[in-house]
This record gives sequence, structure tokens and C-alpha cells, in this order.
Amino acid sequence: MDEIAAVEQLLERCRLASADASDVVVGVGDDAAVVALSGRVVVSIDTVVDGVHADLAASSLDDFGWRAMTTAVSDLAAMGVRPVGVVVAVVAPILDCLAELYDGVLAAARDLNAPVIGGDVVRGPIWSVTVTAIGDDDGRGVLRRNGARPGDTLFVTGPLGAAAVGLRALRSGGDEAATLAHRRPLARLREGRAARDGGASAMCDCSDGLSLDLDRLARASGVGIALDAVPIAAGATLEDALGGGDDYELIIATPQPHELEAAFAEAECRPPIRIGSATTDPSQRTLGGAPLPLRGWRH
Repeated sequence: MDEIAAVEQLLERCRLASADASDVVVGVGDDAAVVALSGRVVVSIDTVVDGVHADLAASSLDDFGWRAMTTAVSDLAAMGVRPVGVVVAVVAPILDCLAELYDGVLAAARDLNAPVIGGDVVRGPIWSVTVTAIGDDDGRGVLRRNGARPGDTLFVTGPLGAAAVGLRALRSGGDEAATLAHRRPLARLREGRAARDGGASAMCDCSDGLSLDLDRLARASGVGIALDAVPIAAGATLEDALGGGDDYELIIATPQPHELEAAFAEAECRPPIRIGSATTDPSQRTLGGAPLPLRGWRH
């Protein structure tokens, strides 16, 4: 199959999947896509490469497509905005396998309410998927990493380390349920908007590991970090939770913890989990009073 035939194979599937997307004025099949926005445009891009971010020797192409979508759209969740569409660029060594890859891409698009509105396909030596995600703040503003202040309470949106457990299970031939957190991570879009509406001051996603991503938030905000506890997923270790990465839970700072918890309840999200506070000493990184090890995925 050549590139023209490969693209034609995908166009109709993408058109059908985005048929009900009210924000999409012009979708796939033209020179460019057109979307209608009510607020400011928010753009994120992420690339997933076989052998670097995923292992196709132990995983499937549809999972690879799902993960590529999640990594890009999770950054919109971390800004507290909703996605209106994604553009997907694929480098494929075997064009005949694109349908399997797009099974995962389009399944994630439905789950995220983020239709595929354009993209590109080229033949290349290794599987690589780049997703550009486009979001709309609906005129309500965005959350950044640099807004935390001393005294803010720190939360995460769920237990950590499940993806690291899933990766080990995948490599060792564990049961499918155990691998799900790694193969099919979830972007916390509802939680991100609830945090924005609940008075959060700063937020980022936990994609590279809690300690590394917390450090980034602290550096951007000029604050220290004092953790009281870390919520650990079933079967995971503290090391998995601090540095395993790929969990895509959100890290949230807020001066109004009760308002944040109320906003999560109103949005019917899982309750956020308190983990500590931001401090006045910008060099502080502690867990239970001891030094917090800086661990995580470094690109």
C-alpha cells in the first residue's frame, strides 16, 4: 500500500468519528482544518516513538495509538481546558498496519471527545506518532505551573505507580487487567476543569513521575515542596509512585482546598488526594521530613 492509498483508507473513518463534533467546521480531507472557538486556543504536541516511549515488541499498535493521544491531550487537561480536535502525524514502516494503529487513535478520540481533524502519513523506518491537540478555554482562563504560592495545599487526582506495575506485567506476560494502566492511560480532563473552576492556583500532569513533575511545578512557581504522604496504587512501590511515570494523574496546588474538593464533588470526579503543601523555601523538597528523591523519566 502506498501513502495515498493509506490516507484514503483512514479518511472515511476519521470523518465518521468526527461527524457530531460541533466545534469542527472543516475536518479531514481538505488542506487544513477549521475549528470554531469561544475562547483562547490552547495547543499541545507530543511524539511517541517505538523503543523510546513504548515497546511494540510487548504491546499492540492500537495501544500505541491510544497512548499517543493521551500524552498530548493530558497536557490540555493540565491547563484546565477542553479539547476540540487533534491532528495526527504518523511515520509507519508498514502502511498496511495503519488500520490497527487507528483503532487505538479513534478509540481514544471518542473517550476524550477529541476528534481527529487532520494529519499526515509517511513511510519511515520506525513507528512514530505525533499528536497536536487543540483546546479551548471557553473564555474561562487556563491554569499554569507557575501559580503556586507558599501555604498552598498540594493534591493529586489519584494513586500513583499503576503504569509502572502495568509495564512490568506487560514485559513478564502478566494478565491483561494488570497491564491496562500502562497500555491505556487516561487523561484527566474533567478533573482538570474542576480544578480550574475550584480555585486551583497551579497544575501539571504527572507524566514523568511525581517527584520530577512536582519539582517542575515548584521551580516554575518559586516555592518549596513538603509532602506528607504519597498515594500508592495497588501492587506498586513508593519508587514506582515517585518515579515510574506514565500515570497522567494531575498535580494540583490550591489556596482553597475545601473549595477544590467541593468542585470535584460537583463535577462527579473522584475526590482529590491531599499530599502536602508548598513552602516558602524554594529549595525544599521533602517527604515526611526526609529529602525527597528526584526520580522520573528524563527524555
